[in-house]
Amino acid sequence: MEQARLNTFRGGVEACLPTVLGYLGIGIALGVVGANAGFSALELLLMSLIVYAGSAQFVLVSLLVMGTPVSAIIFTIFLINFRHLLMSMSVVPHYRDLSLIKGIMFGSLLTDESYGVLTVELHEKTKPGFAWVQGLNLTAYATWVFATFLGALLGDMIPNPERFGLDYALIAMFAGLFAVSAIDQYQRIKRKTWILIFATVASLFISMRFLSAEISVILATLLGAGLGVILDDR
Repeated sequence: MEQARLNTFRGGVEACLPTVLGYLGIGIALGVVGANAGFSALELLLMSLIVYAGSAQFVLVSLLVMGTPVSAIIFTIFLINFRHLLMSMSVVPHYRDLSLIKGIMFGSLLTDESYGVLTVELHEKTKPGFAWVQGLNLTAYATWVFATFLGALLGDMIPNPERFGLDYALIAMFAGLFAVSAIDQYQRIKRKTWILIFATVASLFISMRFLSAEISVILATLLGAGLGVILDDR
């Protein structure tokens, strides 16, 4: 029965439901912040439909407001979203049988949250089917687009979103997801995982003494991902 659920679109939708509330909260926060920055509801809707990247969209709104050159915006968003390449590469071995079209559909809608849900199943030695993954990804995508548009429409009702901490909503969601995942996996964490966590955190704090926070996060992420590959091979 469990394996049958992992091969259905409905199973993917159900697996996404725990993250829907998080997407609603963050998407509405982005819409409110964007509306107060001068973007129309249509512009924010198109941004979510085309870009579909929570952290990148928060940064994109800020950069556009500051009048940052387009070339700098493209490069910045590329660096922020570079982690998606690493995430996709980590699940590719499980889905080598997919066609090119299905592979593009799979990877283009993969987010931090859907990746987390998917890898939990993969770690349990189960392989969700393509229909399940699409149910997961499309539910998250539709929720995000709807929430962003709704937040944009509500933007005029919240003239000072920073007062309510909405500009930190994305950070709060990531912290919550990490905490829940860590608690769930605590008993199964291996020694090499603790080494990986310590090395990543240490590199972040050290690099922040010499570099900007944004660059430090990118470097720590790349170091953690690279070290994870090395330790996994062992």
